[in-house]
Amino acid sequence: MATFLYRVGRLAFRRRWYVALVWAAVLAAVGLGALKAPGAADEGFSMPGIESQKAFDLMEQRFPGSTADGATARVVFVAPNGQKVTAADHKKTVEETVADLAGGSQVASAVNPFQAKAVSKDGTTAYATVTYKVAADGLTDASKEQLEHALEEARDTGLTVDAGGSAMADGGGAGGTAELIGVAIAAVVLLVTFGSLAAAGLPLLTALIGVGVSMATILALSDALGLSTTTGTLAMMLGLAVGIDYALFVVSRYREERAGGRAPQEATALAVGTAGSAVVFAGLTVVIALAGLAVVGIPMLTKMGLAAAGAVTVAVLIALTLVPAFLGFWPNAVLRRKDRGPGRTGEEAKDNGGTRWARFVLRRPLPVLILGVVGLGALALPMTSLQLGMPGDEAKPTSTTERRAYDALAEGFGPGFNGPLTVVVDAQGDDDAKAAVAAISKDIGATKGIVSVSPARFNEAGDTAVFSVVPSTAPTDERTKDLVTAIRGERPGIESGTGATYEVTGSTALNIDISEKVQAALVPYLIVVVGLAIVLLLVVFRSLLVPLKAALGFLLSVLASLGAVVVVFQEGHGAGLLGVETSGPIMSLMPIFLVGIVFGLAMDYEVFLLSRMREAYVHGETSHQAVTSGFRHSARVVVAAALIMIAVFAGFIGESDSMIKMIGFGLASAVLLDAFVVRMAIVPAVLALLGDKAWWLPKWLDRILPRVDVEGEALTRGADTPEPAPAGQEAARV
Repeated sequence: MATFLYRVGRLAFRRRWYVALVWAAVLAAVGLGALKAPGAADEGFSMPGIESQKAFDLMEQRFPGSTADGATARVVFVAPNGQKVTAADHKKTVEETVADLAGGSQVASAVNPFQAKAVSKDGTTAYATVTYKVAADGLTDASKEQLEHALEEARDTGLTVDAGGSAMADGGGAGGTAELIGVAIAAVVLLVTFGSLAAAGLPLLTALIGVGVSMATILALSDALGLSTTTGTLAMMLGLAVGIDYALFVVSRYREERAGGRAPQEATALAVGTAGSAVVFAGLTVVIALAGLAVVGIPMLTKMGLAAAGAVTVAVLIALTLVPAFLGFWPNAVLRRKDRGPGRTGEEAKDNGGTRWARFVLRRPLPVLILGVVGLGALALPMTSLQLGMPGDEAKPTSTTERRAYDALAEGFGPGFNGPLTVVVDAQGDDDAKAAVAAISKDIGATKGIVSVSPARFNEAGDTAVFSVVPSTAPTDERTKDLVTAIRGERPGIESGTGATYEVTGSTALNIDISEKVQAALVPYLIVVVGLAIVLLLVVFRSLLVPLKAALGFLLSVLASLGAVVVVFQEGHGAGLLGVETSGPIMSLMPIFLVGIVFGLAMDYEVFLLSRMREAYVHGETSHQAVTSGFRHSARVVVAAALIMIAVFAGFIGESDSMIKMIGFGLASAVLLDAFVVRMAIVPAVLALLGDKAWWLPKWLDRILPRVDVEGEALTRGADTPEPAPAGQEAARV
């Protein structure tokens, strides 16, 4: 591996113009494809194998023409204090607004609240449901403007008018601010780390090129693969973070080799052969973790994982080819000014903050280990009260019309009104479908916790019916989950008495089913991803205990970060500082996201840090000396890489989309804990306690495992003597 990458680095350095032109051509080609590609059609969220999805599929089959995932808007009218919406003038305004909305070209129906009895008991609140013929992302600007115009006109009469529903969605995704914040902080970190504008700018430039290629490719394929805005956001988030980090490690190793007196071409080749090997295997662990998201069985999650894995793959290729090509263009620019003269060796191996910290841990391994484990354990404790769900309008800021509409409906009609259950009755096996549906409706309505049941709506064939059930509790309340379980539990008895069958769906039931499926998939996913990564690290480090330690350290950091997410987003401590106005259940997909993405990123630091220790150990140093050498060469760069990732992820906390905000916070906290507590404290403490046993491998296993030479032993054997170029030939060689 190291020898092959050495040749790749040397070739990229020598043929730098060709490499640069190839990447420019790739960027131009995918950019042109992105410009010509149509927007991705919203296929809706689907999760095969759960009851809610089966019910949706049945509705689409039995009710042709009324798309189950068509956009909806629920317009809420609230009368001024002391007045009622049923007053003549207010009633007229409501009816005119509904009639205006019904005239939209994409509107399928707009229901008059006075005809549909959609008025609260105290007469202060009413709502009208507007159903569209297309999904939310299919709404034209004209349809959205018509809705906004109708709301404004109604507000001018004195009514409080707000609207919620999928039609109000703004598309989410990153708007650019998050990326700018992350890049700005990364630039500062790189400048402090390298002390050179060119050295700081090169990783940023190559990372941005990689992100450009990845995002353009996603946009070009979005229509064919059904990729969404959130898919691109995750790919951008990870592509930017790892792209900067991977280039950072190659440039850092190049500067180190130049400090040892090597010529630019040789230094570049050695940097790609050694640091590049670590980049390859670190990238592989990230790709494994992301591609493993397919195990969960959620199509959207699979697409997000594969798109992000593609972005990471591009970042690896950029680090191995374009970075050495740029080093060929500017071999001395990435060095500090004082190190550019002949014979300067400004970055020679010497004591630094990394070695001092390593010696501190080596002298006190047990206290450091105990403190680190206990601290992470304390942070992980809130995770035991983790509640999963899919935050909706109730999690949005009160400044949004969706949140105000949600609150008005909850106040006027009860907390369960915002999350009605939809019951789909299949009466094909019953001779009297109407009687069967009536019996099922009556039995479900008698269930404790049900406030009301709507009249059943039949399809044209008369063999399928749909009706809504309003719980007494809020959509995210645990009692609502128990209610759904109870209704489904009554099914065998009801079905045996009627001959018909039914299924429970709706957004509330769907969220419950998603949470249960994700929880069930978490353990298999962990086994697959951690198992494959352990095998990979076993090959890289040729050690039995190092991969196991890496996996256990990851579990500590991911559990602690999940605990931090629970504290902020579920319990609400410090939520206001992050712009989170309402606490509630944690997004169902969050544990899977955190496990998959953070595992890959955690292994980045493991590979980068441990590869230098392994390299020193293989070259004859003792286990303790190897730890010190690893920190001398890698600690500063690992800290810089972690700070960059934290900055990139933390920048997404400022996004309005609650899903992206939560992911950004979770990833930032996980990287913080994993890099600074696990990798920089617990790892050296464990290695100090294990000594030579840390690098032990059974002989039979040593014979079986392939040798990949990540530490570059073959390279250093042939390059122990530096190849400084004569001062007069320096320009000619580069």
